[in-house]
Amino acid sequence: MTDALKRLSDEGVAIWLDDLSRKRITSGNLAELIDQSHVVGVTTNPSIFQKAISSGEGYEQQLADLAARKVTVEEAIRMITTADVRDAADILRPVFDATGGQDGRVSIEVDPRLAHNTVATVAEAKQLAWLVDRPNTLIKIPATKAGLPAIAEVIGKGISVNVTLIFSLERYRAVMDAYLTGLEKAKAAGQDLSLIHSVASFFVSRVDTEIDKRLDAMGTAEAKELRGKAALANARLAYQAYEEVFSSDRWLALEKAGANKQRALWASTGVKDPAYKDTLYVDDLVAPNTVNTMPEATLEATADHGRITGDTVRGTYEQAKAELDALAKLGVSYDEVVQLLEDEGVEKFEASWNDLLKSTEAELKRLAPEA
Repeated sequence: MTDALKRLSDEGVAIWLDDLSRKRITSGNLAELIDQSHVVGVTTNPSIFQKAISSGEGYEQQLADLAARKVTVEEAIRMITTADVRDAADILRPVFDATGGQDGRVSIEVDPRLAHNTVATVAEAKQLAWLVDRPNTLIKIPATKAGLPAIAEVIGKGISVNVTLIFSLERYRAVMDAYLTGLEKAKAAGQDLSLIHSVASFFVSRVDTEIDKRLDAMGTAEAKELRGKAALANARLAYQAYEEVFSSDRWLALEKAGANKQRALWASTGVKDPAYKDTLYVDDLVAPNTVNTMPEATLEATADHGRITGDTVRGTYEQAKAELDALAKLGVSYDEVVQLLEDEGVEKFEASWNDLLKSTEAELKRLAPEA
């Protein structure tokens, strides 16, 4: 079952699971995926926690204890989510040790309501790192304009970061710049650069979903020909930018001081359109020193029938650029699409967080001891 996953891993793609729940931790399922399916990391987001905690499985006792202490709903959520991340980090610790800190990591996101507040994002990142208190944690910070200086600041303090919600090539370059700025700050402060790690989460499937919708509305043969091409083209050009930045003189000076490259991470890799193969954003985004974070359905599909044929990114840059140029000629505005996707991404995570606040508050009230 895991031949394709092994081939993927052998090609230099780290396989991370895009999901976490207490049941997954306590049942042994996460340990099993690490042992049998080449999973070497975990990512979470507000939507994942909303789904997990709302299911109620495994959380009742902690919720009852928190209710007895009369904690605020925000504190309750932080106690619950950081407990899950801490336990998952402990399960992944052997992978972290075996890979010198590159993998074996678990990501936890700052409160999405802070996405446009730099100072609050930095404060929240520091608090989360302290609460989880595990070296193999990544603090997720969204790549909004306010997030960029926060990324540099947090990296500068020696905290490892997963930059999330990246849709555009221009913003991705700004993210890499923020990472290098952070490393330079850390170096000036005497931090050990070898202990700082980062990934840049470049979102994939949502790009096709939005652009395909616009192409379908056109209804022309030329538009139909470009369906399902934009997301891969965008991601492949992102990898070209990664290669460029991480061979620059600025980077080489930091590498000499012990710094680690910020790996590109392919996020949102579950296929939304049933017309496309369900392993599209895995099979066609194979490149060295990358991460692919998959929902379990995509992980299972890849194990079952993924076609891993080697590097499917390098050597495609001219074609990728031609496909994005063809979209522009049809009147599809790249800048408009990526900005819309970023705005929607923040809104979706905020909505999930608000749903989580409501459902957790209801549980705390239900479980509160009678006065």
